[in-house]
Amino acid sequence: MLVKNLLESKPRDVITTGPEVSIEDAMDLLIRKNIGCLPVINKAGELVGILSDKDIFKKCHETRGQYAALRVEDVMSTNLIVGLPDDDLSYIAGIMKKNWIRHVPIVDGDHIIGLVSQRDILKTTVKTTEVENRYMKMYLDGLHSRDRSSDY
Repeated sequence: MLVKNLLESKPRDVITTGPEVSIEDAMDLLIRKNIGCLPVINKAGELVGILSDKDIFKKCHETRGQYAALRVEDVMSTNLIVGLPDDDLSYIAGIMKKNWIRHVPIVDGDHIIGLVSQRDILKTTVKTTEVENRYMKMYLDGLHSRDRSSDY
């Protein structure tokens, strides 16, 4: 399956934040929306970073809890790994595994058009496996249910 096909089936827009937003406000947004990361978009609408719950947790530990004055730009990851709409989901899954990341922003130029998570990959894999198993079962049932007495 291609990334663009997955994005067409996803029910919601990507929730983003700006680099100037406080870490407290970013944490509130993550918790309120029950999400694990926020792509960071500048005023021109360009993807400039990504802020994950792991980034925040790490920074809280590094600062020994003195994070209240920090902004998203102080904590976000800027060395981004991104995907394209025409990428295959198996390629995106491989990127996630190799780089120990849980989310891959999907871009068109400098602008984010979607976000693929490990959960998206898992859902798609489970769905595909269920369909394949059903067809295999139907095939085997059909193969075994026909009269085979003429085969002997």
